[in-house]
Amino acid sequence: MPANPIRRWLVLTCCVIINLCIGANYAWSVFQKPLMDAFGWSTSATSLVFTISSGVVPIAMIFAGRIQDRIGPNKVVFIGGLCFGAGVIASGFTNSLGMTYATYGILGGIGIGTTYACTVANTVKLFPDRRGLASGLVVAGFGSGAVLFAPLATWLIGAYGVLAAFKILGIGYLILIPTLSLFIQAAPVGYAPPGWTPPASSTPSVTTVHKDWKQMLSDPRFYLLWCLYALGTISGLMIIAHASPIGQEVIRLSPQSAAVAISILALANTGGRIFWGWVSDKIGRLGTVVMMFVLGGAAMLTLPNVSGFGAFAMVLIIVGLCFGGFMGIFPSITADTFGSKHLGMNYGVMFTAFGMAAFVGPRLAAVVKEAHQGDYAWAFLIAAALSLVGIVLTLFLVFSSAAIQKRMRNASQSTS
Repeated sequence: MPANPIRRWLVLTCCVIINLCIGANYAWSVFQKPLMDAFGWSTSATSLVFTISSGVVPIAMIFAGRIQDRIGPNKVVFIGGLCFGAGVIASGFTNSLGMTYATYGILGGIGIGTTYACTVANTVKLFPDRRGLASGLVVAGFGSGAVLFAPLATWLIGAYGVLAAFKILGIGYLILIPTLSLFIQAAPVGYAPPGWTPPASSTPSVTTVHKDWKQMLSDPRFYLLWCLYALGTISGLMIIAHASPIGQEVIRLSPQSAAVAISILALANTGGRIFWGWVSDKIGRLGTVVMMFVLGGAAMLTLPNVSGFGAFAMVLIIVGLCFGGFMGIFPSITADTFGSKHLGMNYGVMFTAFGMAAFVGPRLAAVVKEAHQGDYAWAFLIAAALSLVGIVLTLFLVFSSAAIQKRMRNASQSTS
């Protein structure tokens, strides 16, 4: 027996809790309106905090993915937890937009990306026998952060004020994440749990070519997939960043009811990562992408005419399911297309599409709202049109991929 046996279920549990903490970023809209009321900031300027935070995440993921193999995922998560906690605490001392951009946006975003890159990659390596379960739970933990922290943050804001809420939550993150990181063990190279033998593959992989990030960037399919990822997440990020103001200003919900709606959105986000992954195994990845674009676009077309909590919640469920689906299946799409050997780095590069969507989605809603006297309707219609573009691009990729596969089969037959 090894001197330090791998306690992988403990690692998994710790990583799920850690991801719940950093997933609190999805509850940003709870803070947005109180900050606007306290400082008189505009919607577009305040929503840019979430945009900056989300945009920094993929950059931090790329760097964290490169260094975790050198110093260990536990040390990287420890550092990420310090950054995230410190960023949220420092936000509680803000007196300007610039300071909030730097603290919650940049420092907090670095903490999220650094932590997320390691919790997911290392945990999946520890569960070669239950890879789907492990990745689903860890990624779902990140998506579920707002379920817990939106109501908690709303209560703290009501009881102590928005700045004190930042400080209280930040102290909790600063203690909890680094402490849990101490229990994370690095997955040994080629790790297999005791008594488990890798099964023989019964089906060939989608691709037998394993491309690194440079080779991936030379493949035209990368740019199509990058655009699809960005288009697929714009609507979700638009609603995530503005769900509370939309609920209160458009649907006329109370702050407490709006917080419940955010929790529903977060639950749908979590469920979508698992549900659409299962669907994509049945009908194929790109077919699933088309379905999500259709449903997401229809939800955005419906949103301008929604009234009442129930109808608003139903639209949020659809948007959340589709957003979570894109987040859940694109690692698999990346592996299907470019191989799994360099997936960590490759997906970090692909994830920059999320950063672009994080800039476009929240800003689009804020700018359109201000240009139309508080009306979000045109932003929703633009998001629906972008879903239509996504459908066209996906169908083009389907047919071009089929043509490539046909040429490969013909070439194989001609040489045999």
